[in-house]
Amino acid sequence: MSPIRLIIVDDHPIVRDGLRGIFDADEAFEVVGEAADGPEALAVALRTNPDVVLLDLRMPKMTGAEVIRRLREQTPDIRVLVLTTFDDDGDVLPAIEQGATGYLLKDTPRAELRRAVQAAARGETVLSPAVAGVLRQKAREPEQRTLSPRELEVLTLIARGATNRDIAGRLFITEATVKTHLLHVFAKLEVKDRAAAVAVAYERGLLKPAADG
Repeated sequence: MSPIRLIIVDDHPIVRDGLRGIFDADEAFEVVGEAADGPEALAVALRTNPDVVLLDLRMPKMTGAEVIRRLREQTPDIRVLVLTTFDDDGDVLPAIEQGATGYLLKDTPRAELRRAVQAAARGETVLSPAVAGVLRQKAREPEQRTLSPRELEVLTLIARGATNRDIAGRLFITEATVKTHLLHVFAKLEVKDRAAAVAVAYERGLLKPAADG
């Protein structure tokens, strides 16, 4: 199996060196580039075509959310895994909304970080417990409990058996955006998976059973 191609984006050289050491020691990964700010990250990603970008959020020249948005536009199949020290909703929500595949804090143990990058490369959502808590808390706010029209549209297609790829094609959005909508749905309905989301939506009358024939 080919190693996961990874670039590391952080404005602190010592952090980049430490992360490179974690991944260089494991043949399952190949660090193909580094960057110290957003514009450099975009250029390095375009040149190296990595599987995963390990991204710090607060850097010079460009916000983390903007970097994620531009990376997703530039290379739709790329996975962006945020690795930062910040877990407040002012940082978490914009990153998730722009299509980050995962969000971890810098105190994540080495082995867990490697597993998270592998999961991100497979397209799986990876959230630290603190970040998952932020999303749950946000979903409990009264104005956040109602599903948006787009979230309801995504959930309706899920109920019909559509995959994330199917939904992305139908709605002309990226698979990462589909996953972001699903994260919001899970948080608002207080469920952990697609099947439970569909079941709860039927129970609450958010979805109507398809008419026979």
